[in-house]
Amino acid sequence: MPDQYKSLYESFRWLVPTNFNIGHECCHRWANSSTDARRIALFFEDETGHREVWTYERIAATANQLSNGLIRMGVQRGDRVALILGQRPETVVAHIAIYSVGAVVLPLSNLFGPEALEQRLRDAEARVAIFDEFAAASVLATLPRCPALTQLLGIDVPDERVLPWRRMLARQSTDFKAVTTRASDPAILLYTSGTTGAPKGALLPHSVLIGNLPGFVASQNWFPQPGDVFWSPADWAWTGGMMDALLPALYFGQPIVGSRGRFSAQKAFELLERYRVTNTFLFPTALKLMMKEVPNPREHFKLALRCVMSAGESVGETVFTWCQEALGITPNEMFGQTEMNYLVGNSHLKWPAKAGSMGRPYPGHRVAIIDDEGRPVPPGEIGEVALARTDIHGHPDPILFIGYWRNAEATAEKFTGPWCRTGDLARADDDGYLWYAGRSDDVFKSSGYRIGPGEIENCLLDHPAVANVAVVPKPDSERGAVVKAFVVLTAEYVTQEKDAITAALQEHVRDRLAPYEYPKEIEYIDALPMTTTGKIQRRVLRQLEAGRTGNSGNSGNSGNSGNSGNSANSGSSGTVAPNAGPATK
Repeated sequence: MPDQYKSLYESFRWLVPTNFNIGHECCHRWANSSTDARRIALFFEDETGHREVWTYERIAATANQLSNGLIRMGVQRGDRVALILGQRPETVVAHIAIYSVGAVVLPLSNLFGPEALEQRLRDAEARVAIFDEFAAASVLATLPRCPALTQLLGIDVPDERVLPWRRMLARQSTDFKAVTTRASDPAILLYTSGTTGAPKGALLPHSVLIGNLPGFVASQNWFPQPGDVFWSPADWAWTGGMMDALLPALYFGQPIVGSRGRFSAQKAFELLERYRVTNTFLFPTALKLMMKEVPNPREHFKLALRCVMSAGESVGETVFTWCQEALGITPNEMFGQTEMNYLVGNSHLKWPAKAGSMGRPYPGHRVAIIDDEGRPVPPGEIGEVALARTDIHGHPDPILFIGYWRNAEATAEKFTGPWCRTGDLARADDDGYLWYAGRSDDVFKSSGYRIGPGEIENCLLDHPAVANVAVVPKPDSERGAVVKAFVVLTAEYVTQEKDAITAALQEHVRDRLAPYEYPKEIEYIDALPMTTTGKIQRRVLRQLEAGRTGNSGNSGNSGNSGNSGNSANSGSSGTVAPNAGPATK
């Protein structure tokens, strides 16, 4: 395969129209076409097995009813409308309607508790909340402290304070004249994690969808192709589910599969088979579970997959190789975050993929590895991944967020000169591929060595005893920190003697990585603390270790600055459930 990267990257030009509306581009333009209106937009099934099929025409008509209803509620241009829904048809309808009236979508996870919801609803001064029975108790608990929230629209919520979804829609016309929005107008208010303080609201313009498209097309091996069907378990309330799956699939007029219920490897393969899914976005955590639970999927399922994109953390060589051998697919890894998504990644049919690499900057994005002063560092040196405000041709990059909601100080801190910092560390090799080194607050020093958790975790995952793992620094008075691993054992190893497993895992790492990287301590737990979107919350484990030793949570830290706005991090606290004490060697 010839490497086409250089020509693709250098020839790319942004074409951003003055007026642009996500609702029109992702639905109404298809519904208004006599040849496209009846195209399938959404396949949906819930946890009971109930299934629905929605066309673009049906979504548009229902969105128009909701748009009329929102106007009658008093929603005006720029108002924030909260969506506290999972993957379901009403989520798609609400997105289209909110964009169509010129308001701003405030996506919130229906797994949030009252405190997390209240913090975001109050800060955003949301006027309306749309939610279902899963989030009802948490939403209603926030009302005394969210005075701006005056309208509640509920799906299957039997409460007199909540206007029923079906009753409201039944009163409205299916005709609606959408407002005209500029590409630079705000469209989405998406809150980042709170790992360095209160969650911050990243305000995204309508043009952010355009900014995502080059990376989406490339990472999905030139999506769309005839017959393409998309599915991802990623929550549509987060950047990963919304900008890496839902909106781009609809923009291209292709069907996406939505489902409810807890993720499992078996269910994932069933959905892939049932809907003949060709393209998917799967977090490394999901791929690890699928690899461990169904090691030979093509022996059990008839799959139509042609592309797998993964992001959130490094896939690692073990999972990378499994995808190639068991699925027949080379996965395309991608890197981005809430404030600027789809920056770096692979498209292995256009340029070679390197196992474990984040990939190269996607066309349209000028990315560099910079030091604390904003100076690009040479290949091989670890620094912070940053995006320039303009591309290589000097044109503004439409993927950049507008700024943090009512937080000019945090917005200014995000930038160093022309560079917008990601808070993620990496190094570049001589071919321009980036290699992830962790968050600036995940990388730590031990005996003078700078250590990132990813490489050690990938090595441990290659051992048959390890189902999942997280590596963090354990504060140490002599060495600053030592490497500690929290390990979830596979079923066949749970009952085996822990000291023997520990010795084997430590030797496994010693044999493969640098001597200073093997875990001095291993603790076995039932489950790792995870965000709602499937990312490991190492912060929770660092705090646990700091509390045990009486030190601050920053012990052993790299000292690098940078915001924590990772696209997939929910900021929820998580829990740690040990099933055995630490084993130290």
